[in-house]
Amino acid sequence: MAGAPFADNVVIVAAFHTDQTGPVNVSVPIKLVKGPSVADRLVRAAVDNGVKPRSIRTPPQDHNDLMTSPRAAVNTFIGTKDDGNTFPGASMPFGKAQSSPIGSHYAGWRYDDPVIRGFGHFFLSGAGCWEQGGLVSILPVVDVPRSFDHKVYGARYTHDGEVGKPGYYRVTLAGGITAECTATLRCGVERFTFPDGVAGTVMVNVGQANDKEPVFASAVRVVDDHTITGTITAQAFCGGKPYVTHFATTFDRPFKSSGTWGGPSGASGLRGAWATFTPGPVTAATSLSQVDLNGATKNLAEAKDKPFDALRELAEEAWDHELSSIDIQGASTVDRTVFYTALYHVLLQPLTATDIDGRYRGFDGQIHTATNWTYYEYFSLWDTYRGHNQLLALLRPDRARDIARSLLAVHEQGGWLPRWAYANQETNTMTGDPVTPFLVDLWRFGALEGLENQAYNAMWQNATSIPTPTSPFNGRAGNPNYLKHGFVQQDKNFPRKGQDVDPHHGASATLEYALADAALSAMAEALGHTADAAVLRERGLNYKKLWDKDITDRGFQGFPRPKTAEGTWLPTSTPQSDAGFHEGTAWQYQWLVQQDAPGLTTLLGGPTAATARLDDFFAYQDLITDPEGTARNKWVVGAYEYYNQFRYNPNNEPDLHAPWMYVLMGQPWKTSAVITAAHTLFTDSPAGVTGNDDLGQMSAWYVLSALGIYPTTPGTGQFLLHAPRYERAVLHLNTGDLTIEAKNATPTTIQYVQSLTINKTPTNQAYTTLEILRNNTTLQFTLTTEPQQATWATTNNSTPPPLVH
Repeated sequence: MAGAPFADNVVIVAAFHTDQTGPVNVSVPIKLVKGPSVADRLVRAAVDNGVKPRSIRTPPQDHNDLMTSPRAAVNTFIGTKDDGNTFPGASMPFGKAQSSPIGSHYAGWRYDDPVIRGFGHFFLSGAGCWEQGGLVSILPVVDVPRSFDHKVYGARYTHDGEVGKPGYYRVTLAGGITAECTATLRCGVERFTFPDGVAGTVMVNVGQANDKEPVFASAVRVVDDHTITGTITAQAFCGGKPYVTHFATTFDRPFKSSGTWGGPSGASGLRGAWATFTPGPVTAATSLSQVDLNGATKNLAEAKDKPFDALRELAEEAWDHELSSIDIQGASTVDRTVFYTALYHVLLQPLTATDIDGRYRGFDGQIHTATNWTYYEYFSLWDTYRGHNQLLALLRPDRARDIARSLLAVHEQGGWLPRWAYANQETNTMTGDPVTPFLVDLWRFGALEGLENQAYNAMWQNATSIPTPTSPFNGRAGNPNYLKHGFVQQDKNFPRKGQDVDPHHGASATLEYALADAALSAMAEALGHTADAAVLRERGLNYKKLWDKDITDRGFQGFPRPKTAEGTWLPTSTPQSDAGFHEGTAWQYQWLVQQDAPGLTTLLGGPTAATARLDDFFAYQDLITDPEGTARNKWVVGAYEYYNQFRYNPNNEPDLHAPWMYVLMGQPWKTSAVITAAHTLFTDSPAGVTGNDDLGQMSAWYVLSALGIYPTTPGTGQFLLHAPRYERAVLHLNTGDLTIEAKNATPTTIQYVQSLTINKTPTNQAYTTLEILRNNTTLQFTLTTEPQQATWATTNNSTPPPLVH
């Protein structure tokens, strides 16, 4: 079929088998369409013919298969259980608004929630704190309920026939109501189909949102017989300050009648509006704006007077474009689903902040305009500096540039760089200095061209001083002690401006500062700030200031340990305790020294002792005989089981890079084995994400590690290499294709790299550079299942030089 266009008005007939019946023939008229969209149209037609999507069996894949698009492979239910905290509903890539169900779970909805309380229009994908939106909840009902509490009037539903695909969600609610969701960039859109002859009612709830998302004040107004508008003042993420969202909802048909509850405006409490329609389907479009009601009304232009199916098609086309940035071959149906769902989750955020006219509300509380660029918001930097940032910069350099400009705009308007930026405020969530490696990598990827000095000055300010007491930013709150003594003191009584502050987790903050300083030293040197670079390189070694060579655990001697302001070891700390480390222990954080692997190796007692400790950390001897059993039973298991641990935590960020420490310490074949085990935790199921997805970071980890490349050390532009998961993957970069080949790659078997060529030239180096990857490059791996044959990249010059030493 490749290269052969379909004739005009061809009808394709496909037979779908279900678990309940025999084959179902589906006829689909196809007019001059390209191959990748055919299967998805068949699937949609099958669904429309009553075939349950979960019972459709995808045909076997091969290298020339053009029948399954990446979008058709995505399952948006992955991560909606066991605190993955993703949402199953509809969004555009990097969309400002979404449309997704709300249940009893704090992140919005959980796969086993028995009731849907409504369809909200703002969600974060995979975040861990409670306050995560769900604003402007809309629910269709048969009659106006007696109670206006959505916990009471919420609808039961069935998973039978439920569909979750990029840009589209569908579910059947109690009473035979079908709810469908799609989205534009700034609007969430629903189509409600009521039973024949039923004059349905739609509830617009502005007084309630996601569970544990406080609504402090709200207002609602019925403007005319098509339109409802209002505002919601809700709690920002992780205990941040309240913020205001304006909304406008328009319906495609006039109300037959309408009403409100709770009054037009006021403080917290039940408040909203309802509208009843004559029998027939009803489409609702809801736009959001943090600027003003005029902005929300203008944003409605994306959806107003446009049929639901046309909007759905536009959303699906947008996802086709984004997801086709990577092609994989040699993957099973399940593998394709896991991979492309991970890529889908990567491409949901950060969120577009600008209204359709370019306006946005800045960190100074004022309204600004982004002309010919997009201002983004919602930056979970502690998470995303470790992989998500680099993957976006590789695949979407134009977006990466706007992301960089957005962070610099935060500095311009707020006076400081953020750590966890939610809407137009700093929440001061998490610790360390994640914005520095984040921005340095964007510089390294070319996203700061023309803005280098502005960015460097902002990061130098951050690295050498602290915000004023009146500033809402914490910044590097531990800087006074760090700059004087080389470490952040452990002090649980240190005042904070938000949820977290660095001296509450002094040991991990010290390690994060040191890594950030090392990354910034590379930028300083390149920009000609030689003296700064020397200072920063020296600080990059500050991890040694917290190394207690005498403390022991599990037969291993020497661990990082928190110190008090007086410079003494914290007496209550042990390598497995929570003292001094944020969401982890010394066992996980001891590896956060990728900027100086040789120095860390020396502290650990030399190469043999260092890799023996890694073996214990990963339970390596068990892992090579039972990868999945080891990952699920011997590693850290629960999403929030941070403390009293001595093993690898694949559910959280601090040690995500640890598998590649084997590469940096001269045993690269073990990295491949650990990655194979970790991949078993990502599955095609609602519980198929490890821990919180954290605005796409865990998914980015999967995408990069499945490709066989990972950017371990910020500021270097280096990618460490290991056995890829697929026989062939092609990344369509704007500078040319990056092709990664591994003949006979078998995802279910531990395989090691036996040899590697880059553009047909053999290499014994376990890393490559951004410049090489962007140069129309082919990486060709030869794999083996025999570890004794995996001698590739084990010589002294096989690893990259340390960033500091």
